[in-house]
Formats: sequence, structure tokens, C-alpha cells
Amino acid sequence: TIVELRRGEFLVSTERARLDLDVIHGYLTNSYWAKGIPRETVARSIDHALCFGVYDGNGAQVGFARVISDFATIAYVGDVFVLESHRGRGASKALMECIMQHPALENLRRWILTTRDAHGLYARFGFTPVKSPERYMFFKQKTVYEIRKTT
Repeated sequence: TIVELRRGEFLVSTERARLDLDVIHGYLTNSYWAKGIPRETVARSIDHALCFGVYDGNGAQVGFARVISDFATIAYVGDVFVLESHRGRGASKALMECIMQHPALENLRRWILTTRDAHGLYARFGFTPVKSPERYMFFKQKTVYEIRKTT
């Protein structure tokens, strides 16, 4: 089922056919969290997640987020962005509103995300800093997107 939400000049939609891989990869490969990510990896991540595109009045994609979930107890919100040219006009709020109201994500016990600079946005939707960080564990392969030279 495709879910759509219109807020002002923006449309948020889960319609996969509308997603523009060039826009999504172009942003993510230059982001602080996915620097150098290969296009094929982005495509695979989209295939295995519930994706939300944000579109301007002309239908061009200007934002994106994806949710990884078991659709029963937990969801991870990731790869959230709005192109700089469209920030400050409510696109990110519309995006998060659509995510949090999606019928397949209702009544989840736990939502998780990480951010370096958008705490205020997520706080509007009930996200708070982790209360017991000592309970959480994390593993990150720091060089996974680096080009490996063969000899």
C-alpha cells in the first residue's frame, strides 16, 4: 500500500517507482554517515527497507528516509535527508510525520535513530537521548566504503 502525505509545497510518498536513485546516491555518498557508499549498496538498502521520498511541487525528489523494521516491535530510521536547497520550509517535518503515522509502523515498542545535528527535529516526534547508553552496543566497519586497491 502506498502512503502519501501532502504538506504545503511537499509531497511525501512511499511509492518506490518515484524514488530517484541518482538523487539518493548523490546525497548519501557525500554525507557524513555514508561517505563513499557505492550506488549498488544504496540500491540494495532501498530494496530492503520501507522508503519515503519527499518531492517538490514539480515532482522532483528533494528528500528521503528509510525505515528498517520487523513491523511488530522495532524500527530504525536512517539515511534521512532534505536537499539543502529545500531546507527550512517544512520538508523534514512532513517526512517525519509521514514516517511516524505510517500504518505498518503503528504501535512499535522501540524506535532508534542516530543524528549529529538534527536533535530538535526528532525531539518534536518524541525521540530523546538514550537513557541507558551502557546497555547499547555498536559495531561499525569504518572502511567498508573505501575503494580497495588491488595489486
